[in-house]
Amino acid sequence: MAAMEHDRAALLAALALQLDWGAEEALEDAPPDRSPPRAATPPSAAPAERAAPPPRPIAAVPVAPATPATTRATEAAAAAGSLEALRAAIAAFDGSALRETATNLVFADGAPDSRLMLIGEAPGAEEDRLGRPFVGPSGQLLDRMLASIGLKRDEGGFYITNILPWRPPGNRTPTDAEINLFLPFVLRHIALARPRHVVMLGGVSAKTLLRAKDGITRLRGKWHRIAVEGLGEVPALATLHPAYLLRTPAAKRDAWADLIMLRRTLDAASQES
Repeated sequence: MAAMEHDRAALLAALALQLDWGAEEALEDAPPDRSPPRAATPPSAAPAERAAPPPRPIAAVPVAPATPATTRATEAAAAAGSLEALRAAIAAFDGSALRETATNLVFADGAPDSRLMLIGEAPGAEEDRLGRPFVGPSGQLLDRMLASIGLKRDEGGFYITNILPWRPPGNRTPTDAEINLFLPFVLRHIALARPRHVVMLGGVSAKTLLRAKDGITRLRGKWHRIAVEGLGEVPALATLHPAYLLRTPAAKRDAWADLIMLRRTLDAASQES
C-alpha cells in the first residue's frame, strides 16, 4: 500500500510539473484533434498553393587554428582508451588556468551505458563543490524534467557531462579559447560513451558541438548530427538549458515540446532495436 501511495504521489508531481510548463500534448501515438470543425472551402475559392521556402542553412563557425595547448589536449584525449583513462587525462592536463581556480574536477554522472548522453556548459558552484555535474538548482530542475518522461538519473536513465570539466570563476560564460581547448576531450568522451542520442543543453553546448553561429532559439527543437571520430554521426537534439528556464519560466513550453520530441525518438529507436 505504501509503495502504491508513493507511485501515485510521484505521478501527481510529474503531472503538476507538466501543467506548470504549459504542456498541451500527451505522449500518445496520435494526439486528439481538438480544433473546431471547418467549413469546406469551394474549389474555386481555394488560394493558389505556394511552395514553402527552403530552410536557411545553419551558419558554421570556422575551425579555430590549433595551438600548442589544443594539440596536447587532442593527443591526450586520443590516447584515452576508457572513460576512466579519459578522466585521468583531464585531471592531469595542465593547459588551462581553470584547473587552478576550481575546487574539483567535474567529469560526469549517471549511467554511461544508458545510450543517452546529455552535455551542458560548465559546472557551477554546487557542482564544483561536489565534483558532480548538474546537482545545483538547475540540475534539480533538469532531473524533474527528465523524470516526467520516464528518465531518471539514479535509475540509469541517462549520462551527463559538460563542455568544460572545471568551473569558470564566478560562473562566467566560458571563453572561446577554453571551449576549443576542451573540445577534444568532449568529443572523445562521446566516442567512449557511445550514445545513440545526445542532448545539447543550452547555447554553449549546441553551438560548440554543431560548430554553429546560430543561437539556441534557432537550433533547438530539431535533431542535428554530430560527427564523432570512431563513432560516425550521432543524432543530437538542442534544447534550452535548465538555468535559462529558471530565469525565464515562459520558455518552459518550448522545453516541454523538446522533451516530447526526445521521448518519441527514444521510443521509436527502442522499437527498431
